[in-house]
Amino acid sequence: KQSSASSGSTFPLPTFLLQDLSGLPGLAVLSYVVSDVDRSPSRARSSWLLLAPLLTPAVPLITSPPCCLCSEGAHRFQWIRNVVPEFGISSSHVKVISSPPEFYELLKAQIKAAKQRVVMASLYLGTGFLEQELVDCLEEMLDRSLQASGSSSDLRVSILLDFTRGSRGRKNSRTMLLPLLRRFPEQVRVSLFHTPNLRGLLRLLIPERFNETIGLQHIKVYLFDDNVILSGANLSDSYFTNRQDRYILLRDSPEIADFFTELVNAIGDVSLQLREDDTVQMMEGMVHPYQGDKITYCEMANKRVMEVINSARTRQEFLHAQTFHSSQGEDHCFSQQDLYASGDMKPKPDTWIYPLIQMKPFGIQIDEMVTETLLTEAERGARVYLTTGYFNLTQAYMDLILGTRAEYQILLASPEVNGFFGAKGVAGAIPAAYVYIERQFYNEVCCVGQQERVRLQEYFRNGWTFHAKGLWLYLAGSSLPCLTLIGSPNFGYRSVHRDLEAQVAIVTENRDLQHQLHQEQEQLYLRSGMVSPSTFEQPSRYVKLWVKLVTPLIKNFF
Repeated sequence: KQSSASSGSTFPLPTFLLQDLSGLPGLAVLSYVVSDVDRSPSRARSSWLLLAPLLTPAVPLITSPPCCLCSEGAHRFQWIRNVVPEFGISSSHVKVISSPPEFYELLKAQIKAAKQRVVMASLYLGTGFLEQELVDCLEEMLDRSLQASGSSSDLRVSILLDFTRGSRGRKNSRTMLLPLLRRFPEQVRVSLFHTPNLRGLLRLLIPERFNETIGLQHIKVYLFDDNVILSGANLSDSYFTNRQDRYILLRDSPEIADFFTELVNAIGDVSLQLREDDTVQMMEGMVHPYQGDKITYCEMANKRVMEVINSARTRQEFLHAQTFHSSQGEDHCFSQQDLYASGDMKPKPDTWIYPLIQMKPFGIQIDEMVTETLLTEAERGARVYLTTGYFNLTQAYMDLILGTRAEYQILLASPEVNGFFGAKGVAGAIPAAYVYIERQFYNEVCCVGQQERVRLQEYFRNGWTFHAKGLWLYLAGSSLPCLTLIGSPNFGYRSVHRDLEAQVAIVTENRDLQHQLHQEQEQLYLRSGMVSPSTFEQPSRYVKLWVKLVTPLIKNFF
């Protein structure tokens, strides 16, 4: 079959092909995308992609014919729901946040207003005055909930951090949270994820800070009742003042909030639990991440996380069927307008949220596959704006950028706004290593004559650092983006292979929200300069010989 590239239609694989592929280990055949076929045989193009989360049972295809009540073909990215849950919401529930101070004030306001749950996942919690204010807000909120309900309260606080980063130094994330844990032991849970790859002799020999290169809990989600903030920002003072990141608030979105609550709890269940005496222990029945068997631990973690993803996907499919499908036994279809007018259906969504999870240590590679698919399917005339605070793309992403036909504008940090700029010791050479990686990629772009199609831009803002990451996709002929990726991944080796990551794909048909996303992109890119050969002749771009020699050996660790 053929379909227009603009429709992005997906078709189940033929039964005979499914049978042939079903014997392949770890392969879940989900869908293939048929691209536009030119009328001229000499220019015919047909591309297809198999999406396959590793180490998970195959997700069955929905082979029933589409109902006329479903908005099939409403957008070309519905193939993503073959692997993750799809949450349809109104664009009025989405707000783009632009600055660190606004992000910080929003966090405090949301904490103070929470009545049922606070769920916070971050790399770490800082130890300064602003971070202490956040902890004080949590304490006041918990106090009020106890006073309002008597001796017990249904309000729960769940915090997920990385063990190695959260334990760094004498005053650290753990010591910041211990007073809460001691005062409210029944309401507060602090989980510290420890990568299973840091174990044995390696764990004993690698010193503090350097042990963080092996693998981290890198997810950043901040959730208050049914409101969710998705970001790449950590809970530290610079992220509240002068470290530029991205932030999106999803208001009154209970299904999305439930999903991320379950996801954080699942990771928390396989993490070390902080106790009131500042020791840690695993939950009863759970395999220890670095003392227990590594394969058993990873399989257990995979099972817990995939249960969350698959159960949410099943729930959303059921809700979709309830909302859009006529009752059983009816052969006719009513118009959507009649059903909306009668009040029998929720308002028609114009925005869709897809959570994309990447946990390679557990064999979960959903974000990687969806991102590669988006880059693969971006057609000629489409524009992709990709940004990362740490430019260290995987080889697969680089090959797709150089080999596909869309236009790319890649925003990265200039050395002066790199988070490691001016750091002591070996870490101080990290910005130079990124310059070296950037120059190698730029040279490759020039070698294949793609410098007009693939452009690099360096972000600079005096007194600030740059940590923004994500992607905006503009379809061919459109002046506004219809899709953005926002969350924790940096598109680098660490994000794909070492760390726990999560982001969401937000697809919208609403012009107002598209304008918000476009304005967000423009504000970031306006503070940048185009990279050219003369860029690397500046004194700040000088890279010492030893850095050039070492970078290929260590680039997979930062």
